[in-house]
Amino acid sequence: MFIINPFAELSTLISPEIMQGYLILMAVLVAGGTILDMMHKKSAQYFFENAEKAKKSAKRSVGAGEKVGMAVATVANEILTSGEFCNVKRRISHLLTMYGFIIFATTTAIMIFGLSSEAIVAQLWHIGAIMLIIGGYWFWFSIRVDVSAEGAKWYKLVRADIFIVSLFTTATFALIWSYLQSKGATGAVGDMGFTTLFFVLFIISNTTLFGSVLWSKFAHMFFKPAAAFQKRTTVADGSRENLPGDFDLSSPEVQAKFPDIPQYMGKNPEYMGHGIRRESPKHY
Repeated sequence: MFIINPFAELSTLISPEIMQGYLILMAVLVAGGTILDMMHKKSAQYFFENAEKAKKSAKRSVGAGEKVGMAVATVANEILTSGEFCNVKRRISHLLTMYGFIIFATTTAIMIFGLSSEAIVAQLWHIGAIMLIIGGYWFWFSIRVDVSAEGAKWYKLVRADIFIVSLFTTATFALIWSYLQSKGATGAVGDMGFTTLFFVLFIISNTTLFGSVLWSKFAHMFFKPAAAFQKRTTVADGSRENLPGDFDLSSPEVQAKFPDIPQYMGKNPEYMGHGIRRESPKHY
């Protein structure tokens, strides 16, 4: 099963050109859905306007070299390692899902466009699907904030769940279809009806995943790096998105700026710790 390219077997029924055209259509749907999402939510406008506000309230200029360093840090922390997640389980689940999806989608394109016939590609395709399943189901049944913190039922569905549900069901149906395909490829007696059923479910789920970008959280994958970089920039230039900095409440300068501190907390307020971070995070 793991060394067999299921799309090669499928080519006896569906021409490679049709499969390639389907992949191109999915890419167009993602691009179009992301653009429509940006227009609807005005995400790009928000980032540009926020950047202009930050420039006006900036306390120092950030050089090109420093920006390159922040871009590298953003890629290393927020993108490659998902360092923004405090909850270790949530972080591992997210990394499994993210890298599983990247491997699964990339190897799908490689196999369908015939860019490689090496067995390792088929193996990576199956590994990517398994990573998606582990990360997706782990998140869905255990880590979701409304499940772990609010006690909601796992089968409670809202529109925002389209992305994660279609993601792990796509991987699930793909693995089952591949298994049934491998039984047929090795000469085992199998029910072609089940093979066709799970292939159809795989296509429906996959089409839902890529065709529902406007209504799902798919587009956030493209906004997340920009938002993380913008946040680092505002901290570096001192604008901090007009949020207060970390003050020493016993400092005379701070008390002069905020005269209600000594009035309500005394001239030497005690350090009260990290607030919410004093409790070990159980969800987001």
